[in-house]
Amino acid sequence: MSTSALSPDPRTRILETAEALFYRHGIRSIGVDRLIAESGVAKATFYRHFPSKDDLALAFIRERDASWRAWLAATVARLAAEPQARPLAIFDAIRERFEDPEFRGCAFSNSIAEVAQGDSAVHQAAAEHKRAVTAMIAAYLRDAGVASADLRDELARALMLLLDGAIATAVREQSPAAAGDAQRIAATLLAARLS
Repeated sequence: MSTSALSPDPRTRILETAEALFYRHGIRSIGVDRLIAESGVAKATFYRHFPSKDDLALAFIRERDASWRAWLAATVARLAAEPQARPLAIFDAIRERFEDPEFRGCAFSNSIAEVAQGDSAVHQAAAEHKRAVTAMIAAYLRDAGVASADLRDELARALMLLLDGAIATAVREQSPAAAGDAQRIAATLLAARLS
């Protein structure tokens, strides 16, 4: 990413640079010197906004969480006008992500694997993203008419598992086909549990 394409605001510029580099290469493999050089800020400016690389990594996860969930909500709404179709539309949405040439898997799962210490703020924020997406799925199920909270929670966890598995499979196979496979399994599960 060229510095001319970045925001004029130094904090935003650092976050944009981190977003691109951390997602493409991982958090641990990118050093502060590279982040400073590619964001075009002075070292003092970098540390004024982010006292450590961990602080920047945490901000990256939180920013990406907000933008990813907003993207999912907007995409599902675009793809499925009827609430009953939205639980399965998450797989149509994720297929669009898989077809993007910049797709490198799930930034949150990748971060959890990289920062495996459960007490790490980065690990916890990435895990919180997964819980938030599961809650979104539960809300789609509620809006689709699944009245039982226990059943919604069970199905939301199952669909989240399918979503995570589809993402990992899409990376492994370098193909968007896993989205359709996961959607078919999800449809079978919903039909069986809701009949």
